[in-house]
Formats: sequence, C-alpha cells, structure tokens
Amino acid sequence: MATTWTDYLEDARIAARAARDYVGGLSRPTVRLGITGLSRAGKTVFITALVDALLRGGSQLPVFEAMASGRIARATLEPQPDDTVPRFDVERHIATLTGADRRWPESTTRISELRVAVTYQPARGFGTAERTLIVDIVDYPGEWLLDLPLLNRSYTEWSQEAVRLSREPVRAPLAADWHIHLQTLNPDAPAEENEAVKAATLFRRYLTACRQERFSLSLLPPGRFLMPGDLENSPALTFAPLDLPEFPGEPVPGSLRAMMERRYEAYRSTVVRPFFRHHFARLDRQIVLVDALSSLNAGPEAVCDLENAIGTILESFRTGRRTLLSSIVRPRIDRVMFAATKADHLHHASHDRLEVFLRRLADRAIRRVSYSGAAIDVAAVAAVRATREARVRTGGNEYEAIVGTPLAGERAGGDVFDGKTEVAMFPGELPKDPDLMFSGRSVFRGLTAADPTETDYRFLRFRPPIVPRGAPLPHIRLDRALQFLLGDRLG
Repeated sequence: MATTWTDYLEDARIAARAARDYVGGLSRPTVRLGITGLSRAGKTVFITALVDALLRGGSQLPVFEAMASGRIARATLEPQPDDTVPRFDVERHIATLTGADRRWPESTTRISELRVAVTYQPARGFGTAERTLIVDIVDYPGEWLLDLPLLNRSYTEWSQEAVRLSREPVRAPLAADWHIHLQTLNPDAPAEENEAVKAATLFRRYLTACRQERFSLSLLPPGRFLMPGDLENSPALTFAPLDLPEFPGEPVPGSLRAMMERRYEAYRSTVVRPFFRHHFARLDRQIVLVDALSSLNAGPEAVCDLENAIGTILESFRTGRRTLLSSIVRPRIDRVMFAATKADHLHHASHDRLEVFLRRLADRAIRRVSYSGAAIDVAAVAAVRATREARVRTGGNEYEAIVGTPLAGERAGGDVFDGKTEVAMFPGELPKDPDLMFSGRSVFRGLTAADPTETDYRFLRFRPPIVPRGAPLPHIRLDRALQFLLGDRLG
C-alpha cells in the first residue's frame, strides 16, 4: 500500500509525542510495557500477577535478579498518566482470583492503564542512592489487536483477503449465510444502507462463529466487530468486505463499494490510528501472550490460523535497537518475549516442547524481530498456576499427572465436572516434532473420530488455586518474564 500524506502526518504526530515522552523521562525514567495477547490468552490474569509480584516481592521470583538479590526496596502504584483512560483495577482482580469463589477475572472490554513505581538500588556505579523506574502498563481487549494490520491494508486489499480466508475449508461452513448474501451484492450498484447493515451483520456473525472454542480461529479483523465498546451500532462498524476482482479499479461514485470503502477508511482514521499513536507507537518492551493449547484443542487448522495471526500482527510493531535518536523521534520495541500461557495445563516434562512449538508457531514473527535487532525470548509460562504435579498409580503403573479443579461444565472422557471436585489428569505429551501440529492429522484424533469434538489434546480449564491469605500467587516462569522485560533497566 503506497504511503500517503496521512501516513506522513501520523508519523509527525508520533515523533512529537515521542519527543515529549523523552523529555518527561529525563527526570523519571520510564518503561512502557506492552502486554499483548489475542482472546483467551490470559492477558488480564498476566497483568494482575505481574503487578502483584512487583508489589509483594519476596522469595518467589528467583530468576528476577533485582528482586532475588534484595535490590528492589519497594514498588508502589501511582495514578496512571492519562486522565482520560480508566485505571486497571488490579485490587479487584486479585480479590476475584483469591476470594472464596476463586474466579478468573473477566476479560477486558475497554482500555485501561496502570503505573507502577519501582524503587531500587543499582547493581553498578558509585554511591548508595536509590533510583526509581516507572513501569507503565496498558490493558485493552485482545480483539483490538487484530486492527493493527489494517493500517497497512487498503479496503480492496483487506476485502480480497477476508473473502479468500472465508472460503478456506474450516471457515466456509461458518460463513455460508454471509456468502449467500455476498453473491447478491453488486459493488457498483447504488449504495443502500439496508444492504450495508445486513452485510455487516452477517459478516460479524461469521467472525463470532470462528471464535467459538471448537474452532478457536484467530485471524478475525476488524477487532471492534467482536468487541465494539462504545462504537456499538455506529456507522464506523457498518461495513463489510465485498467480492472484488483482482484489479477492481476505482469505485464508482455513490456506489456500495464507495460507501464501504469510505467507512473502512473512517474506521482506520478514527479508531485504529489513534489507538496505535497513543499506545502502541510508544512501547519500549513487548510480551506477546499466546494461547497455544486452545489451538491444539481445535486442530491443525486453528494452529495454522494462529501462526498467520501472530505473523500478521507483528508486522505493525516497530522493533529494533534502542538509540538516542529513536527514543526522541521514532520509539522502538527493543525486547520482545513470546509466551505460551497456561503451561500449568501440562506436566513440566512437556514445557520445553511447548516452547519449541511456540517458537515454530511464531517463527515468521521471530525472524522479523531478530532482523530488526531487538532481543527475543520464548517461554512457557503460567502467570497464576492453577494445578500442581503428582505421580498417580493406576493399573500397577505410575504416571506423571497434574492435579486441579476443572471449571464447572468442563468435559473429559464422558465426565462433566462440577467445579468443586479436584481431579488428577494425564495431559499427555506434546510430540518432539512441532511440525506435526501443523499438518500431522494423526495427532488430532478427533478429526476422524466418531465424535468430532474429541481430540488427543483436550486441555481442560481449571479454577484458580487456593491461595492462603497473604501468600503470593503461584506461577510458572513469571520471574523469567520479569527478568527479560525489566532486568536490564534495574541493573
């Protein structure tokens, strides 16, 4: 897509904002930490656990050097820097996790922020004066992340790509009603509001169906179609792809295509660009949370779709080495961690294989980030560990198992769990060769079994663990994430 004057103006706005941030950071060094994840990746839980770990401290973070060595004196919450953005309610989320009901926090439905001030003793240098690092965290619906690739796509490009994707075997049945209506639309016919509303409604239903747990598809832009927020029923969301030829030429004035294209551009300019400018373009560090296990539950099509979503989304991130010039004019993300969440759903013997699978899943994005010069890490994590490990004897043999309380309504082997009973599960092992997960149908038994909902991989959802009052939240490798994302800035 060719660069326009709008793009130049947007770059100028980003540069001006970067200069203001740089000047402000001279007196109070700040790290803007992006915690990103598609729907169901556990982003709200991760932010809650990370902030709780910084505030609480203690000996539960051995890999986080500044904390383990005692150099962090304290961490405190401060008012978020943007007076127009709600505060991330970390106290309420902790209470939800650790209360008598032990529930996971609700998914994010709007943008929020949180600022943490970390006071620490430098590991190097002269003197004993304490310093303070400001950590700014932005939380937003994972669905909105899907909007970022639209910045680099015209309406024609997005429309052609969306129609092509909808015709793939796993998606076509879900898009059937929309496809029928799509064939009745003439892009060059006069614009009619009723046709636009119907097309947008059917397209949204198709996207919503793709997100169902059985399919767990990820590449579903525009994100506000799934999580509209305050844009519900606005004209900015009343557009949809059209079935356009490869080289469609310019739209006929007053046509349906012209109206759809105008609304698409309005969506990009009034929703996507400001979101990118105010938040993403200012990031210093990034962790990308990936719910790899849900895609394994759904089968190889969901795995491949998640691979494409990760690669597409990362195209919008500005990564590279941090320099003085980039800090002032064009901020860059100089560290990116890819984290496979819910590692507690597997025995620790499979954690390395989960990391290998994630590295294969994010290979295209990792190569792009590496080429830019940014540092990269890949880890299997559980921000809040919901299970524990045990050895269980059955049939004269011992097996490695995980023990936890499945959520009410979860199913496995014909059993339906009540949300109260603790059970021991044998999660199985991931294959050594991650490529099998992308094309090896033999490892996805459910695709050919009599019951199409059953597969070799049925990772259950568990309730949060019982945490004694005052005790830290249990985790897997949260300290590794903290060390990679903040360790050098606390050195």
